[in-house]
Amino acid sequence: MCRSMPGLYRIGDIVQMKKRHPCGSDRWEILRVGMDFRLKCLGCGRLVLLPRPKFEKGLKKVVSTPTNADN
Repeated sequence: MCRSMPGLYRIGDIVQMKKRHPCGSDRWEILRVGMDFRLKCLGCGRLVLLPRPKFEKGLKKVVSTPTNADN
């Protein structure tokens, strides 16, 4: 499955990254999706902005998705 397919990542998804944040957490919430991803660390609340290629390379897995999908 190709990870760069549009619509694969959604706002509100919880993802696990390969590398840990300095606070010790490896879980992030997606706040923005596009050419850049805005992520919120679930350990300390820090917000970071990652370019799509760096996000996709560092992604380990999608842990959970929002339950109420608005389509």
